[in-house]
Parts: sequence; structure tokens; C-alpha cells
Amino acid sequence: MNAQSRRTLALTFAVTLGGIADHALADWHSFWHSVHVDYQRNNAWPQPFTDDSMRQTVAPFDMMKQNGWRLHNTIGNELFRDGDGALLASGQNRVRWIASQAPADRRVVYVLRGRTGAETDARLASVRATLASVETNGPSPQLMITEIEPTTASGAWATQINREWLEAQPVPKLPSTSSTGSEGATEGG
Repeated sequence: MNAQSRRTLALTFAVTLGGIADHALADWHSFWHSVHVDYQRNNAWPQPFTDDSMRQTVAPFDMMKQNGWRLHNTIGNELFRDGDGALLASGQNRVRWIASQAPADRRVVYVLRGRTGAETDARLASVRATLASVETNGPSPQLMITEIEPTTASGAWATQINREWLEAQPVPKLPSTSSTGSEGATEGG
């Protein structure tokens, strides 16, 4: 091996060794940085983790509240007149309530999509006309189209269920003995 080759080899070796040393030094600094971060995190425990945990715990309930308000504020088929999409009196009352009584951040009127585009447009026009007649504090409620139909039941069915429940209730009666074993109010008076 001649002198020129030895110098080139030595220079290559020095540059490679210097690069490795720089890399090792950088890893050494990142190692101590992570040790410092872990130390601080462990001393602050559980604070760095509670906020995320709280948000993750509450998120499903927030979604349930949003879905409940969406169903409550949906103007469904039973609140429109068949054929022309005009709001019935009960539908107008529901829209007025949403526009004036619902919490400000929940004032969104969801209109159930009709069978045809023309019916949907008629429904939207009817709801807009009702909203225009309502005096509200703040901005006018948003108007959205939805495909999610709220579940409903007839009043006759609900009345029947309620009456059957009332008839199945036992007749109220005072106990014959008290908790101490003495005669109760119904005997020996």
C-alpha cells in the first residue's frame, strides 16, 4: 500500500469515526433529555393524564346529548300535511319552541327529508315562513335537512300502556305490624 492510499484510508477512517462520535453524542443528549422529561412527568403524575381521561370519558355522553337534541328538534312526517309539505299547527308550535325556548346552542331545526325533492323544498319553505314569524333573541336558528326519522307512537297506544300500568298497581295499604313488631295503624286502633 503506498503512502497516498494510507492517507486516504486514514482520512476516511477519521471522518467515519467522527460521524459515529457525533451520532453517539446526539443519542447521548436525546437519552438524557428523555430521562429528564420522564422524571418531570412522573413527578407531575397524574395531572398530565387526567385531562385526556376526562375528555375520553365525557365524549360518549356529549354525543348522546347531541343525538337526543337532534331527535327532539326534528320536524318529522307527522308534523307536516301530506302532499304539500305545509306545517300543521303542532309543527308550527314545535318550530316556535325550538326558536325561542331551546338553549341557544341547541337552536337547530332539523327537517325530515320528504319523499321527493319538491316535498322537501315545500317543507323547508314552510319551516322558514314559521321561523320568520317568531321573534327570537339572537340569531335565527339553523335549518338542516336530516334523514334520521324520530321514533313515534300513536297517542292511543301510549294511553293504553299507561292505563294498563295504572290498573296493575296494587291498592295502597298500611302494614298490619310496625317494624318493631307492635300492631300497626290498621289493627287495634
